Amino acid sequence: MARILLVEDNSSIIMGLEYFLKEEQFEVLTATNITLAKRELERTMVDLVLLDIGLPDGSGYDLCKYLQEKDLAPVIFLTAKDEEKDVVNGFELGAEDYIIKPFRNRELLARIKNVLRRSGKEEQLVWGQLRLDVEAVKVYRGREEIKVTKLEFQILQMMFSYPKKLFTREEILANVWDFSGNFVNDNTLTVTMKRLREKIGDVDNSIIETVRGVGYRLGEGK
Repeated sequence: MARILLVEDNSSIIMGLEYFLKEEQFEVLTATNITLAKRELERTMVDLVLLDIGLPDGSGYDLCKYLQEKDLAPVIFLTAKDEEKDVVNGFELGAEDYIIKPFRNRELLARIKNVLRRSGKEEQLVWGQLRLDVEAVKVYRGREEIKVTKLEFQILQMMFSYPKKLFTREEILANVWDFSGNFVNDNTLTVTMKRLREKIGDVDNSIIETVRGVGYRLGEGK
């Protein structure tokens, strides 16, 4: 699930885009000005920024420059400014795309997917502060890497790929193996889940919830 930061001060656009993108299985963060956007970027990693140019406390061009200098995330401008000089300026600042309002949601979705594909972000799964780099087989909390075993990574990858699903213990056992390729037994799974929670800082079992007598699912303790 890729995470998108929408920087926009029009409440109607925010409401419509947030609903649409969540339906398309994106995690969506919003900020109505540059100050709030920077604050959000300081505490969490995002895969893409959808950025308006005309913002209450400055220009989206300045935020784009900030994002490029710190190499934080690719940018798609989403703006009513349609003059050639505006478009050229956006690309010269390093934006991946420039979309003029009004726009069609499906076209925007296609462009978002193209940018994520080019940046390699489609190979990453995100839930709250946790991020899985599937290609590198690594787990991060914010910008800090968490060392996990292959089995622990398999469990997280399975759950992050289907964040709304309740997994029974039987389903997990049927779909993960230990490092040697052997099936994992029930006791091993219990111990593995306990250690995994400790590593990801899930002190109250709210990131990975236990549904008593059934199994596990992702919770809201992000």
